[in-house]
Amino acid sequence: MLRITLAQMRSSAGRLTAAGVAILIGTAFVTATLLASGIITRTTYDAVTARYADADLVVTATYDEPLTAAEVDAVSDLDDVEATAVMDQVGVALVGGSRTVYQSVVAAVDESLQPLEVADGTLPAQDDEIALPADVAERLGADVGGTVAVETWVSDDDGGRSVTRPMTVVGIVTDPAGAYMTTGGAAAVAPATFDQWLADQNGGEATATELAVALADGTDVEAARTDVAAAAGGASREVVTTDERAERVTAEFTGGQDLLFLVFTLTFAAIALLVAGLVIANTFQVLVAQRTRTLALLRCVGADKRQVSRSVLTEATILGVMASVGGVLLGIVLGQGALWVAHALDVPVPLPDAISLTWQAVVLPVVVGTLVTVLSALVPARAATRVAPLAALRPADAPSAARGAGKARLVLSLLATVTGFALLAAGAALGLADQPETGLLAGFTGGALSFVGVAVGAVFWLPKVTSTAVRLVGASGPTARLAGANTLRNPRRTAATSTALLIGVTLVATMSTGAASARASLTSALDEQYPVDVVVSSAEYDATGNPTPLPDSLVSEVAGVDGVARAVPVTTIAPQISWPGAEDAPYQPEAVGVDPGAGRDVVRNDGLSELAAGTILLPSWSGLPTGPDAPATVTVTLGDQSLELRAVVAPVETWGAVLSAADVATLTGGASATGLWIGVTDVSAAGDVVPTVQDLVADSGVVADVSGAAVERASFEQVIDTLLAIVLGLLAVAVVIALIGVANTLSLSVIERRRESATLRAIGLSKAQLRGMLAIEGLLIAGVGAVLGIALGLVYGWAGSAAALGIMGDVALAVPWLDVALVLLVAVVAGLVASVVPARTALKASPVEALAAE
Repeated sequence: MLRITLAQMRSSAGRLTAAGVAILIGTAFVTATLLASGIITRTTYDAVTARYADADLVVTATYDEPLTAAEVDAVSDLDDVEATAVMDQVGVALVGGSRTVYQSVVAAVDESLQPLEVADGTLPAQDDEIALPADVAERLGADVGGTVAVETWVSDDDGGRSVTRPMTVVGIVTDPAGAYMTTGGAAAVAPATFDQWLADQNGGEATATELAVALADGTDVEAARTDVAAAAGGASREVVTTDERAERVTAEFTGGQDLLFLVFTLTFAAIALLVAGLVIANTFQVLVAQRTRTLALLRCVGADKRQVSRSVLTEATILGVMASVGGVLLGIVLGQGALWVAHALDVPVPLPDAISLTWQAVVLPVVVGTLVTVLSALVPARAATRVAPLAALRPADAPSAARGAGKARLVLSLLATVTGFALLAAGAALGLADQPETGLLAGFTGGALSFVGVAVGAVFWLPKVTSTAVRLVGASGPTARLAGANTLRNPRRTAATSTALLIGVTLVATMSTGAASARASLTSALDEQYPVDVVVSSAEYDATGNPTPLPDSLVSEVAGVDGVARAVPVTTIAPQISWPGAEDAPYQPEAVGVDPGAGRDVVRNDGLSELAAGTILLPSWSGLPTGPDAPATVTVTLGDQSLELRAVVAPVETWGAVLSAADVATLTGGASATGLWIGVTDVSAAGDVVPTVQDLVADSGVVADVSGAAVERASFEQVIDTLLAIVLGLLAVAVVIALIGVANTLSLSVIERRRESATLRAIGLSKAQLRGMLAIEGLLIAGVGAVLGIALGLVYGWAGSAAALGIMGDVALAVPWLDVALVLLVAVVAGLVASVVPARTALKASPVEALAAE
């Protein structure tokens, strides 16, 4: 029987290839996921341990009981200890010309414990020497041999004071391993200088909270750990290896949830395998239908039901093993290829050069892939044994569209669907009512339950939806009507195929809708909190307590920066605002004067919609009476000048008070601008605009603050876009697998209708018309699944957004039109492509040959 099975596999190689591709993609996904988890874990550990360089042990202490200088020396004096380095950092201000950069500083320690690399010059050895990061040296205009002023802090009983000293730049350093990535790099000074600065910062003693220890070659790490712990103060200190330290730091960052990524991505792998299972089940239905006569003959010559069933399952096992092994190899290639691409793109995160294979990444995908294949073949294997030998030798009746499913399945699917959508609606309502935790739990449960109900009940309602689509396309001609009728010949199989596509498309649409809504809601929230992209405000004050003006040249220079759409001058004053009943306790805000029209052009919300000359905008917390008791005007006083202005409660509460520039000029006698409101042309490029503005302000010689809300906005949007790209990439695998199922379903339909197609050809149906009929079938199956998936995805995406984002305020529900159009386009094209191979099969035999076949 095994020889017969292998012979059948050889004769059906093309059909098995389609099923093999489905399971190969799924197992490659699982393998790549497991490998990615290992790479991420290793990369995370390396990122944490990068600053320890080649250290073997790390000694940690608390801020309340830090390591003393004597304890550090005691550890350094141990026989097995080759070198030690204090891992604490000191913050300083570096001044070059008119620019100031705040920078972390570390000690230039032994090479084995030094993660910084010297790009030019040397590491500092004298008290007045310093090595700067390359980007800091460029901003300060400092070269090797040049001088920078270094401002440090000395703590004392009076609170402390700053000390400034000139230091010679002896080296330019880089941080290739990203050891100090979170602090924007690190400068280095001589160990003695660092110890002195650390002592000044800590109030007189160079204490430390972390010490890296490098051991001599051949030293027993566990024995050395005990000795180091004793020298460092015994049980009150913690001595760990660098990997143990990385594991603990990672756990602190993730809250102990460091397995979430693995679970997250394996969930998508499970979705891909589920869809692959549906495709494989349909493929084996194709094979069983194709071999009906062969299986019947085997029964006639003595094969029993178990042997026939075992033959199908053996075929599935062999296919599963071969495809899964291929998937593992593909996953390994993809993992290594991703590393090569990352290195070629010079990503800022240090990554390993090669993947690390584990038995889990090799064995688990093979086991899972084979198991899914065998389970998917159970129903077709059972169908192969269901017909008696003599009955199977007779021509089979075409499948009936009237065949229904069980009542129990109908009841369960209805209960799951109704209950699930009710919970989903409750989750959205709870999220909008500022109860996101409960809302997310209810929404996730409802979404999962309703989706299961929709998928399980698809066999009942999908044929009816398809029937409606058939009536719509049927108006285009008899070929379309034939195609529509063919999709309804076997409702179970059509439903299974559309469901496979429905799952993938629904998840893609859900994530796209959720991300689009999150982006819109986040943008709305940021617009309210940070209405201006970049703000420049004077940080110096005159004798009256008002900010000093900015130079007119600075205003024009900032307006000319590439990426700045508009720079609007503003003037900040500190007036007193009173109204009847508030004369004794006037409102004293920091008020901003701006030209109403220019201000509305640069502000991203409606906060200035009511601003005009003679009007002042006040926030609700100002105490201004509202309603019938609201005063018609308020008195604004600045020094000896007063104005009567109409008071309006600002629609968006962001500023203390806002006046027109003309009214501020009246109060101040024509004061110059003390700040700028800047709008950028592209938020995503704000990271380049803000440093340029900062440099211009620093070069102008004035002391001013530059705050860039646009940078925060861009970082949030980048996170959303990155996560969306990753998720859509993962879900696209499931969609690709489902589209393979469309081709398999059409192939089975062609096999079942071989004689029917020949009859149509014999009575005048042309080859082009037959191809068109199959193309319309593919479009119907793929189109119905895609449209319904998009509709469900919009519902799930909106409900999920409401449940998760309600705490941010008003949730903006968005439709990702581009993603929707792309999914529909892919479905249409894939439906057409999927019909090509079945059409070639249908046209291969002449009408006479097909009609002669028994």
